[in-house]
Amino acid sequence: MKIAIYPGSFDPITNGHLDVLERALKIFDKIIVAVGEQKGKNYMFNTDERVNLIKESTKHLEVEVKSFKGTLVNFAEQEQATAIVRGLRAVSDFDHEFQLALMNRKLNKEIETVFIMTRGMYSYLSSSIVKEAAQLKAKLVGMVPTNVEDALKEKC
Repeated sequence: MKIAIYPGSFDPITNGHLDVLERALKIFDKIIVAVGEQKGKNYMFNTDERVNLIKESTKHLEVEVKSFKGTLVNFAEQEQATAIVRGLRAVSDFDHEFQLALMNRKLNKEIETVFIMTRGMYSYLSSSIVKEAAQLKAKLVGMVPTNVEDALKEKC
């Protein structure tokens, strides 16, 4: 069974994230959406909220959603994953993701990183932009699932 980890902070999950996830499901037998917990990072949604938003947003997909602390490679080893899925929007994403992929390979050469380009219609989309738009009371149609839009309205 080909198991992949799709990691991120997902604060919050966007339609761009879902696009990458749905396309990754065509490649792997099982995908675990891994919600990272980093000390010192200022999240809008706590870990449980992010996990629940993702579970609701992906209920039409066969994925697992789990949170993790520590290194991504250790989590991948624990879950017996052989790949890490990363979404790319632009060249600037690639520079950062390439460095992370090389570091992960240094930690465990058996775990591959697979990059999936997001569709052009989502290339501008990031969790940060969505949060900023929500705080400005902008319409978020097409940017995030409905449950996430509702949660953002409550937080802002």
